[in-house]
Amino acid sequence: MDAIYPRYAGLDIHAETIVACALWEEDGHIQKDIQTFSTFSKGLGDLLEWLEEHGVTHVAMESTGVYWKPVFAFLEGYVDLTLANPQRIKNVPGRKTDVSDAEWIAKLLRHGLVEKSFVPPSGYSRMAGFYPPPQKVGRTADFGEKPDSKSARVFQCQTRLGPLRSLRRFRKRHPHPAA
Repeated sequence: MDAIYPRYAGLDIHAETIVACALWEEDGHIQKDIQTFSTFSKGLGDLLEWLEEHGVTHVAMESTGVYWKPVFAFLEGYVDLTLANPQRIKNVPGRKTDVSDAEWIAKLLRHGLVEKSFVPPSGYSRMAGFYPPPQKVGRTADFGEKPDSKSARVFQCQTRLGPLRSLRRFRKRHPHPAA
């Protein structure tokens, strides 16, 4: 299979560490460099420098848990990022290490076998703060009445319309670039 990207990397991200594997072709042979970084700011800066030193243009990472989010946000704009669904890039069963996972992700990316997961633009992720937590089923805490009462229905409508109004205000202040 032909390589699609000349210089690429795979990241296996955990709570405190990131295992990175950079791969590139040199003189007809695949070269690799594997490094472990911290997930703190200094470690992310070191990771970016390491990627730039190797001339990496494309990076793939798994989307397990929430650990990928700060790494994705930090690297966004510097390299082409691919967030992969872990179920679609599973390695063969058996001996599995962080290093082999990072290398496997990089190899899949090299041949274009990693499908990008949807990641909303950074402006849209801020809207999550506008949405209230879901209401409990049964009695409403504010009224102490059953949800089928008129006052509870009014409260539920206001709760549902509030985020919509906030969204409209947000869109007026921050128009979408494509619009």
